[in-house]
Order: sequence, then structure tokens, then C-alpha cells
Amino acid sequence: MSGPIDWQGLLRVGLHDLRLLPEVFWRLTPAELRIMMGVDATVAPLTRARLSELAAAFPDKWKGNDDGDN
Repeated sequence: MSGPIDWQGLLRVGLHDLRLLPEVFWRLTPAELRIMMGVDATVAPLTRARLSELAAAFPDKWKGNDDGDN
């Protein structure tokens, strides 16, 4: 996904076009909303290799631990 999220547009589609109640709209996952909107929501499964890439790119940071190690 690129750029800012068009919340106004998503709310318009969800609440007006799809006639969802607000509490139902906010419980949807992005994939569920995309499917309901008719957008292809095909997403590749998360592989171990991709998870390792993400973990390296976004390491966990713990409070009180300056070096980033767990």
C-alpha cells in the first residue's frame, strides 16, 4: 500500500455503499474490506524467510534496553 489511507472514502463505501454498521466496519480486517469492495485481496502467505526479513527490518525494542537485544 502506498500513500495515506483514504478513511473518508473507505467509510463512505463501508457505511453507505455496503450499508455496514460502524461497529461492523471497524471490526473488519483490511483483507475482508477489500474483498467486500470487490478488490482482489490475494495475498501471498507469510513464509519463514519473509518473517525473518521483517524481523531484521523491524527489530523489537524493549524499554530500558539501549542496545536493542532481548
